[in-house]
Amino acid sequence: MKEEYDVIVVGGGATGLGCALDAASRGYKTILLEKDDFGKGTSSKSTKLIHGGVRYLEQGNVFLVREALLERKRLLQNAPHLVSNLTFIIPNYTTLLGPYYYTGLKVYDMLSGKGSFGPSRYLNKDEVVNRLPNIVTDGLKNGISYQDGQFDDTRLLISMLCTFTEMGGVAFNYTKVNELIKSNSGDVVGVKCHNRLQNEDYEFRSKVVINATGVFTEQFQKLDNPNISIAVTPSRGSHLVFNRKFLEGDTALMIPKTSDGRILFAVPWHDHTLVGTTDSYNEEITNDPVVTDEEIDFMIKTANVYFQQDTSRSDILSSFAGLRPLVTKSNTLDTKSISRSHAISVSPSKLVNITGGKWTTYRKMAEDTIDEAITVGNLKKQICITSQLKLNHGGTHINEKRLKIYGGYAGQIQALEETDPKLAAKIHNELPYTMAQVVWACDNEIAHTIEDVLARRTRALFLNAKAAYDSAEKVGTLMQSVLGKSDEWREKEINTFKAFAQDYIVD
Repeated sequence: MKEEYDVIVVGGGATGLGCALDAASRGYKTILLEKDDFGKGTSSKSTKLIHGGVRYLEQGNVFLVREALLERKRLLQNAPHLVSNLTFIIPNYTTLLGPYYYTGLKVYDMLSGKGSFGPSRYLNKDEVVNRLPNIVTDGLKNGISYQDGQFDDTRLLISMLCTFTEMGGVAFNYTKVNELIKSNSGDVVGVKCHNRLQNEDYEFRSKVVINATGVFTEQFQKLDNPNISIAVTPSRGSHLVFNRKFLEGDTALMIPKTSDGRILFAVPWHDHTLVGTTDSYNEEITNDPVVTDEEIDFMIKTANVYFQQDTSRSDILSSFAGLRPLVTKSNTLDTKSISRSHAISVSPSKLVNITGGKWTTYRKMAEDTIDEAITVGNLKKQICITSQLKLNHGGTHINEKRLKIYGGYAGQIQALEETDPKLAAKIHNELPYTMAQVVWACDNEIAHTIEDVLARRTRALFLNAKAAYDSAEKVGTLMQSVLGKSDEWREKEINTFKAFAQDYIVD
């Protein structure tokens, strides 16, 4: 397959899809290529927060915080089915720290301006316990509440993907770029890639190629010039998922300073409790880093300082980790101190590279990248429209929980269940998803594997890894029918997913 485009984007995470969506919305003929599945790496493994970054304010990075708070407001407006306002509480067990945190959060409020999600305020002990009924009360003096955003990372990514393809964009997952095509003058003018699902080689040409491969940015850059290095430090953020009983209510707990100086959150998410994130240097660059025993012990120990009901390894329903691509000019391994700002560079061959940043600012990162790509590729200048681009596909009020996942498509999922009662059955009693959602993922969301469905089109693997493991045969059999696959394909998929899911199960 050979075809010409205005823009080729390599990398199907938040940054790459943001760039592809921005380019398509400006009218440029755009193709997105992802070597695995969309969001398989870092973009599906965040702390599920849309926020300015309180800790970045403490580091003095006011510009990044201000930019992120503006983007937070835009995300709430453009994807209201996936982004919501969430109350966070910092409990105070020492009198002296209260004024310090309160002052910082008032600056945070001020920086949000008209995009404020609500003011920070002091809470007395009773108010804290009322909002966090499971918190340890011994020594508790008071607390401070503030407002920030929460979202479902991969579902937002899939919403972006659907919007992109509806605008005429072309997206391929499981398609790895193996070679850059260059002109006689040495400029990058296209890519050669291989789709492992179809076992076919493709060649695409374009006016500009964008490297948006996250932690793999430097590796991809080597295809262009092995002597050029882009300084990316991979920081592993790890998370644990527990039953909702450990954090009852709809309020999040923010621990501003753990024993080693990091921030830790306990957040209500999809009727579960999500604890994270750690911030540790990770030498190996991979899509699937594993939560270490040391990190598990650290998070359990820290959570138990604040939870009335002690947690243990047996309470962990799922564990997951992702690598943040932090931009750094030094060799520091203290990743919590490295800025989350993004960086755009253009190679001598005119390859555009974007790295760094964070989920909350993906749209601004994409806008800056496509502005640069317009110059590099000599494209006809078009203004960015994504600050007001809706990602909710119309919206409907047919099943509120389903609406929070599918936006305007919620009614179509329900119609599938009503047409065939078998599709209304849950994939597992301990998971909120139905067989209709499996069909929908295969037919409408470019899902090809059991992992695609159970990890990213639904969040089954992240909510309860053992239940997802036990669902593999049921889901695989249905996918075999929907996709027209063989018995051999089904058995291979089931075994592959079960082996993969083991890393999310904590023994």
